[in-house]
Amino acid sequence: MLAWILRGLAQGRATTAYPARAEQPPAGFHGPVELRDPDAGPAPAELALICPTGAIAVSAAGAVELEHRRCIRCGECVRAAPERFAFARRHELAIGGPSRSLADQAGSLERSIHIRHVDTGSDGSEEWEIQALWNPYYDIQRLGFFLTSSPRHADILLVTGPVTGPMRGPLERTRELMPEPKAVVAAGTDACSGGLAGAGGLTAGGVDRVLPVDVYVPGSPPSPIALLDGLLLAAGMPRFEGRPR
Repeated sequence: MLAWILRGLAQGRATTAYPARAEQPPAGFHGPVELRDPDAGPAPAELALICPTGAIAVSAAGAVELEHRRCIRCGECVRAAPERFAFARRHELAIGGPSRSLADQAGSLERSIHIRHVDTGSDGSEEWEIQALWNPYYDIQRLGFFLTSSPRHADILLVTGPVTGPMRGPLERTRELMPEPKAVVAAGTDACSGGLAGAGGLTAGGVDRVLPVDVYVPGSPPSPIALLDGLLLAAGMPRFEGRPR
């Protein structure tokens, strides 16, 4: 026991200081895809066919647009056109939706935030990243976020998966039971846009086809820090000051 205590004291604090300080991605990390040089010249229309989820669009004039909510960070575009696309060295890519954040609805929040997670057809990868938020390294409870099993106690509805038919009703009912103010966070590209499957007979094609979404956190799956950034945005809480705008 004494050796265990001494080792802990020697190691010091192991929990990340994010969002007070940056969280450096590991080597080879696939951050959000960014356009390297918008002035690289007109792009061929065939460039859009590289992306398996339709996240890349090329206008008639050859301008390239990238829809981050559809991106799964597979890297096909980076490998095929490295002069135009590259992985950014950062975790954060939370995108605000048309709905209002909790802070917009309720003013400054000086209380804990309770999260209700609903899986509406996820492949399970997002769940591993969400679970990591409550381990000793990320320790999201230090920021006042807690999981709840009751929608009546929830402030944020965290949704994974493209919304299968059988889960549409339970998802709508969960949001209906949540008290105001409340926010919906779509976690993972499947929840943001339907992912590889898109909209079809088996899924709605994303959470915003069923419910209004406050924050999108794309990625397949998004990292724990990306999820944390999205939750901070949804709650209207301070985010990492050095993050790209």
